[in-house]
Amino acid sequence: MDQRKCECGHTNPVGTLLCESCGKPLDVEVFEQTQFPDMRYEGMARRSQTYSKKWIDRIWNAFSSVKIAIGIIIVILVASAVGTVFPQQQYIPVPVPTEADVARFYTETYGTLGTVYYELGFHNLYSSWWFVTLLVLLGTSLVICSLDRVVPLYKALSKPRLNQHKSFLKGQKLFGEGELAPEADQAELLDRAAVALKKKGYRIFRAERAIMAEKGRFSRWGPYVNHIGLILFLIGVLMRNIPGFYLDEYVWVREGQTVAIPSTPYYIKSENYETTYWSEEEMPEKLELNGGAIPKNFQTDAVLYLNKNADVPGKKPELVEVQKGPIVVNHPMIEGDIAIYQSGVQEMQLGALNFVLVDAKNGNKELGAFKFDLYNPEAEQEVAAGIKVRVLDYFPDFIMGSDGKPATKTNLPKNPMVALEIVDGTAQVSEKLVYLQGSVLTQKEDARFNLTFQKPDLVDISGLNVRIDKAVPLIYFGSFIFMIGVVMGFFWQHRRIWVQTQDETVLLAAHTNKNWFGLRREVDGLVDQLQLPVTIEEKTKA
Repeated sequence: MDQRKCECGHTNPVGTLLCESCGKPLDVEVFEQTQFPDMRYEGMARRSQTYSKKWIDRIWNAFSSVKIAIGIIIVILVASAVGTVFPQQQYIPVPVPTEADVARFYTETYGTLGTVYYELGFHNLYSSWWFVTLLVLLGTSLVICSLDRVVPLYKALSKPRLNQHKSFLKGQKLFGEGELAPEADQAELLDRAAVALKKKGYRIFRAERAIMAEKGRFSRWGPYVNHIGLILFLIGVLMRNIPGFYLDEYVWVREGQTVAIPSTPYYIKSENYETTYWSEEEMPEKLELNGGAIPKNFQTDAVLYLNKNADVPGKKPELVEVQKGPIVVNHPMIEGDIAIYQSGVQEMQLGALNFVLVDAKNGNKELGAFKFDLYNPEAEQEVAAGIKVRVLDYFPDFIMGSDGKPATKTNLPKNPMVALEIVDGTAQVSEKLVYLQGSVLTQKEDARFNLTFQKPDLVDISGLNVRIDKAVPLIYFGSFIFMIGVVMGFFWQHRRIWVQTQDETVLLAAHTNKNWFGLRREVDGLVDQLQLPVTIEEKTKA
């Protein structure tokens, strides 16, 4: 790599703006105040400004660009906003057992926009490969941006220059110069300046004819502490894509039903669901409810089972109860890393149809009752001696297809249609019946058998959100580190004051990364206390 040599004799790397030894600008002999190099790194060279020949250098330079980082952040923000336009798949407020049901839900609920939303994959946006890639690119940009800047900053802060070139001091935003009296003791002047600045909390660096006072240096590391926190946060977010680290599933469980929790060895059973309401006596003041009610509590009484055969493919589950108790909103059931939250409910849903089989040719004599489970129907039931009911066809959510044949819109029993066959083995009689929307249709007008419809069984279906998130501690830790960086950067300022004597002249300059008014007050106070013959000039740019 080429080197740049200053007139003081020091050799500097290419890209250095201010000599590492004396602080003199290297590009031109005389800098105007608006042309003085940026003091962010005291003119130290950054890697992205010195290497550009190899492909890896070009990649480094691209990711070290703040503009590129901001562009990635904007794309992530826009994508994140798009992901909130409609609910993500795991938060759809209805049971969705198949991918076809998912597509149908978006189309029927949100129309054409919902269809487009689903087809573009936005229903699973935050786990999509391209969104994860954006997060990786952002993390890469943060790492490279930090490394590209932290090295020159460390050099600038760890090796403070004392005998600065006059052009360096004149380039600072606050600068003053004055003639000393011939009899003035320059060493004694610097001693008094050091004592005065030390009382104000400055750390003093001393050379033969110069001092540099500094305080709040640690605040310069604030942005990089922020970056570390963000990187840890992003690592935590990306860890959620590692199998076993993160689970966010939504399961619907009917009362009395036991279902497997996806991607876990657990099963859960809903023994009972109950919604309680506030009574008028419990209300703090009279409210006009107009016949309505205000829910007080949503609770599922559940049993959590562990499948001991989960690691043996194809083997029948062997369930062992591990926990039993209520699942209440904001009070999940927790077992190890898994937390189960009460998240939704569908009350008073059809669970089973109750029928009584009658003999129409014998004065509608009741032959027997039977139950048709809408979720797990039995193929055949014996109602009376020698008389059986067989299920010929079942459409949970009946519609007439475009081909004129019966079909089901969803797998949920919203509009059940059942085709049954009644077989009397003794009399060798076989008749077919159809139940639809509370009516029973017989195959022939003089049919022997008929059905009377009884009150159906209604069930409550609990919506449970199952979560495993082993990355949460790292995400919280990264957030905590980020806040430390915010506090470091916002509430402290890095201030430096130089006092130098050259021949019979005293030079005073000061620099800070923010709060120039506070620094100006301290510099003016120092000038008054030491009675320095200087007038402080405040320039528009440092």
